[in-house]
Amino acid sequence: MRAKRTGWPATLALELWLPVVLVIVWWFASSASTSVYFPPLSSILTSFAHDWLDPVGLAKNLVPSLQLLALGYSLALVSGIVVGTVLGLVGGLERATRPLLETLRAIPGVALLPIFIVLFGIDVQMKLLLIAFGSFWPVLLNTIDGVRGIEPLLLDVSRVFRVGRVRRLVSIILPGASPQIFAGARTALAISLIIMVVSETVGGNGGVGYFLLAAQRNFAISSMWGAILALGILGYLLNIVFRIIERMVLRWHRLQQARLESHS
Repeated sequence: MRAKRTGWPATLALELWLPVVLVIVWWFASSASTSVYFPPLSSILTSFAHDWLDPVGLAKNLVPSLQLLALGYSLALVSGIVVGTVLGLVGGLERATRPLLETLRAIPGVALLPIFIVLFGIDVQMKLLLIAFGSFWPVLLNTIDGVRGIEPLLLDVSRVFRVGRVRRLVSIILPGASPQIFAGARTALAISLIIMVVSETVGGNGGVGYFLLAAQRNFAISSMWGAILALGILGYLLNIVFRIIERMVLRWHRLQQARLESHS
């Protein structure tokens, strides 16, 4: 028997109750704090409002990061799906390249920052390529597994009915692999956010990472905590946007699963 679905207000309340409780505890626990490194939450929120809610601060601190994140993540998403689809369809090629792929995947993107600086300098191109490289692997590997997991009977039937390769790819292979592609894309989004912050600490004059580094160097502890808070909120909002897109694209998959459950 299927569980009754709850509306978005109940879902939002269920997700936010713990953060709200923690903020309340943080507020009262830090209200009398005299530590330089752990200022009161009221001081942190004041800095947060000044740095991240003001239009000028928002344009300087957040917009460059969002642009960099969008471009790098999009590049990783497109290249990961294209290469993963090719490797998933050509089994021999995938087996031949699997050791190399697993080796490169094991290297954290942030560990390659010095090499990328040497190769591409310290401008936007380096940051963009570093984000794309680090977040490429989850999309690639999940796409390979998704494509290889397509029911062979569906492919055989499509060949019998002389369905063209392009139509087979668009109508059968990519839709069938899309749940796993989205799983890899979700992981890649989190990785992109991390690499974005790290890359912006080098040779920049704007963005969240640059702001964090500047706050640390200037010993602006409240502003530094405010930037960390802004990063957490940004990550949560990006996750909400991702879930909305995933729900829209994979609506057919949920309906299919519901039909299977109803017949079982």
